[in-house]
Amino acid sequence: MQWFYNLSGWQQALLATTFTWALTALGALLVFVCKNVGKGAFALMMSSAAGIMLASTFFSLLMPAMEMVEEYSYLVLTCGFVLGGIMIIVTDVVTGKLNLFAGNAKKRSCAVMCIAVTMHNIPEGMAIGVAFGALASGNNVEAVAAIMLAVGIGIQNFPEGMCVAFPLRANGMGRAKSFIIGQLSGAVEIVAGVIGALAVTFISGILPWALSFSAGAMLAVVCSELIPESFASGKIKATAGVIFGFALMMILDIAFG
Repeated sequence: MQWFYNLSGWQQALLATTFTWALTALGALLVFVCKNVGKGAFALMMSSAAGIMLASTFFSLLMPAMEMVEEYSYLVLTCGFVLGGIMIIVTDVVTGKLNLFAGNAKKRSCAVMCIAVTMHNIPEGMAIGVAFGALASGNNVEAVAAIMLAVGIGIQNFPEGMCVAFPLRANGMGRAKSFIIGQLSGAVEIVAGVIGALAVTFISGILPWALSFSAGAMLAVVCSELIPESFASGKIKATAGVIFGFALMMILDIAFG
């Protein structure tokens, strides 16, 4: 792994977001081999990713940001956090009001899902880029925290690839086209990750703002997408998944951070 740590921040972010995109593509690839995924397995995957991302919000983003700001840290973190959450809320409102496929509710639902998943992947990619950009810049972000953040987002992306590909297939789209569109929803993370890493590398003062902004956006995604989806498919398994994911991230951060 030493070769990875020797890379620049944007190169680390590029590799990390390529990993998260690959898991999106892997999830979409299942459209070729099966018709659907069991509700229990879906709930466990989504809730475990939610737990990992919730822990990452604090350990990987907010806590390092707080340590970087000497004065008015509460103001910087709060403003950045709220702005990140507002961005996701506005995205949800805009995509929900799109007047696409007005005559076909199912196709409109698929279109909104594709746009929503793609838009939500942008701040997730930025969060990864910010974490690795901060790591490469020698700031208070631990390697294990940045890596686990990418792992958590990657785990979430696996069912997201399915969430896009399977509805498209169910509405009559071919398997190949459903797969292509499904994996493309995760490709935006690569671009966003590189931009996030370059931003914190060349503009050091933006780092606490970027970290807290990404934290707010990530928490909003977890609350608006992962938690409702996972708990709708099974309360007990979803609760266990959230606890498992959070505990895993917390243990790894404390033990190796």
